Amino acid sequence: MYRFLLKPKWILFHVLCLVLIVTMVQLGFWQLHRLQDRRSFNSEVTERAAMPVSPYADVVTPGTDPDQVQWRRVVASGTYLPNEQLIEVNRSQSGAAGVNVVTPMRLDDGTVLLVNRGFAPSPNMTNAEAPAAPAGPVEIEGRLRVTDVRSFGEFTEPEGELTQIQRIDIPRLAPQLPEPLAPVYVDLVASKPTETGGLAPVPEPELNEGPHLSYMLQWWFFSLCVVVGWVIAVRRSVAQRRKDATAALSAADGRTEQDSPSPADDEPATAPS
Repeated sequence: MYRFLLKPKWILFHVLCLVLIVTMVQLGFWQLHRLQDRRSFNSEVTERAAMPVSPYADVVTPGTDPDQVQWRRVVASGTYLPNEQLIEVNRSQSGAAGVNVVTPMRLDDGTVLLVNRGFAPSPNMTNAEAPAAPAGPVEIEGRLRVTDVRSFGEFTEPEGELTQIQRIDIPRLAPQLPEPLAPVYVDLVASKPTETGGLAPVPEPELNEGPHLSYMLQWWFFSLCVVVGWVIAVRRSVAQRRKDATAALSAADGRTEQDSPSPADDEPATAPS
């Protein structure tokens, strides 16, 4: 009864179902890993943001792994270098398109620290139009950030000295600055003297788990649907074949009854009297 499952079209159906099941299960695990990564990220940001605000020089020392200090809050003092200012384009914040204004600061020890001073809702803003950085000695507080890594397919910065950038890529920007560039940059939180010009501070990252849990469950539910669909298809085919076999047997029995002689035909003829 089940030998039909070995027919070529059924083998192709089995393989298709198996591929779908394996693919959907793997996609579910991928979403699970992304959920775990997101939870780790949230925990990291929460723990480091809760640490006391510390002097930059105490947190970022020679040999410090930038990934181990990201999201720490630090204070630093120095002087902005307005002639080296950069515009980070294609940014968005609170639903508005715009740019981030990134101004290098020469710290007291001579190191240059990139400071993301904030967001301006003006997509076509140039350096000349950007709000001027405070002049003279400045004390800032901000969140440490690591260099932005280029995602697959993302725009690659052109060669030469840049005034507009797609991302804050510290190794790419280091050659065009006059002093050694710090291995991290800062998202500005507060400044003394206070920033003017209406730049909006870059917000803290959203600490949510995203849709990964629901996506994981959806993929696994879809894989279960394929299993159920395969079972239903097989059972229906088996039931139909049994029905056809029963009908064929009934038809065969009917033909046999029609062809067999009646009892009267089997009796010998009566001799005439």
